[in-house]
Amino acid sequence: MLDDAIKEQLKAYLEKLQRPIELVASLDDSAKAEEMRGLLKDIAALSDKVNLRENGDAARRPSFAIGLPGEAPRIQFAGLPLGHEFTSLILALLQTGGHPPKVEPAVIEQIRNLPGGIDAEIFISLSCHNCPDVVQAFNLLAVLNPGVTCTMIDGALFQDEVGARQIMAVPTIYLNGKEFGQGRMSVEEILARLDTGAAARAAQELAAKEPFDVLVVGGGPAGAAAAIYAARKGIRTGIVAERFGGQVLDTLAIENFISVKETEGPKLVAALEEHVKHYAVDVMTLQRATRLAPGELIEIGLESGATLKARSVILATGARWREMNVPGEKDYKAKGVCFCPHCDGPLFKGKRVAVIGGGNSGVEAAIDLAGIVGHVTLFEFLDTLRADAVLQKKLYSLPNVTVIKSAQTTEVTGDGQKVNGLTYQDRVSGEIRHVELEGIFVQIGLLPNTDWLKGALELSRGEIQIDARGQTSLPGVFAAGDCATTPYKQIIIAMGSGATAALSAFDHLIRSSAPA
Repeated sequence: MLDDAIKEQLKAYLEKLQRPIELVASLDDSAKAEEMRGLLKDIAALSDKVNLRENGDAARRPSFAIGLPGEAPRIQFAGLPLGHEFTSLILALLQTGGHPPKVEPAVIEQIRNLPGGIDAEIFISLSCHNCPDVVQAFNLLAVLNPGVTCTMIDGALFQDEVGARQIMAVPTIYLNGKEFGQGRMSVEEILARLDTGAAARAAQELAAKEPFDVLVVGGGPAGAAAAIYAARKGIRTGIVAERFGGQVLDTLAIENFISVKETEGPKLVAALEEHVKHYAVDVMTLQRATRLAPGELIEIGLESGATLKARSVILATGARWREMNVPGEKDYKAKGVCFCPHCDGPLFKGKRVAVIGGGNSGVEAAIDLAGIVGHVTLFEFLDTLRADAVLQKKLYSLPNVTVIKSAQTTEVTGDGQKVNGLTYQDRVSGEIRHVELEGIFVQIGLLPNTDWLKGALELSRGEIQIDARGQTSLPGVFAAGDCATTPYKQIIIAMGSGATAALSAFDHLIRSSAPA
């Protein structure tokens, strides 16, 4: 099942096991079961601390569980955890075997103090780069707390269950049979929802913090670069963000980051976070900024009720997917209306879907989906596609793709449970038409995350107006990245603008503290 190179790597990992573990397989006579048997035999052969037995009684087959001998296993994989989920498998093996997890001691203590009685089911697709974070987080909860169980379920393998539960986006998380959430979640985010007192405790801690010299609002590439440059100046630096990494976490292939031929968003974010934490930066996540008040000490008010103060502020709040803002879109979000073709595409295997947007993102999404779904219809508002010529050539070569230009989407329709079509107006003839669909992938650009700043400083079409130094209309407040008027929204440009803003903030601090 595994090639020799992977076996050697896995063998080295399994040498870190501190106690015996057991793999319990629940198989059937399917081809996937044979693949699973082969995988499990390969793993068991690599360490004398791993035992395999095939008499499992799990209802989902093929599946296997990881546990300690003599105990009921608390981690289960319903499907082959390959692709992006292979790391989830390795971590589950190591952590069950006693290898310490790389999380803060306070997080471990919080997990152990959960009341238990938690049965988590996580529906994933193997092409989803957001799913492993959720699987690994709940697996960690199951390892550390005997009252938690976790099952990863490959939606492509258990399509009947996906259909019965009307799952149209991954990851989708169920706790004790009830839907808990969708999309990427870190272990800290999950704990914040499970531990009802966590938010209040965090707000008290934040409110007690001393003022920062530089406070960065936003944890994406611009924010990370700003924090690193500020911290290297030896000044008190903090980052406050909803999540570290921002939109890059939702990006799959990155092939234009100079000096790195190709990488993936989560890998780049992990490297950024490690770099930031190398310095004395106070990183405060799970916090949404709601208010900016200028003054000798600039105040950033948070949704939790806490207020942070700083001598200078760098706004690096990034951007989010632009929505169509038509009737039915919000009603069917994650019920057929999607924004990530890589993550959710496998759930629409053999079905009819639409892609909204004829730029590079839209055309790339249509090309990717064409290899999975039954048919793709691409809708473009203008009378011509805006994607690169090479992408258009590939798109038009595909037999299961239809391109409709001069089309204005007017409504997303559904049956109350899921999407069943899309209504659009032909902008040339004015005719209203309807297309029957089972999925809609929206790829029409980005919106800056600046709604909370309206009236506080100067905006230009929603973007924060800055000069060449990153200075905003408020003294001591700088901005960088996709939320600002920086031209060209690229990761590497965002990092450069973050560095510029940090250097400008430092220069501002020097000048404002100089004697008259």
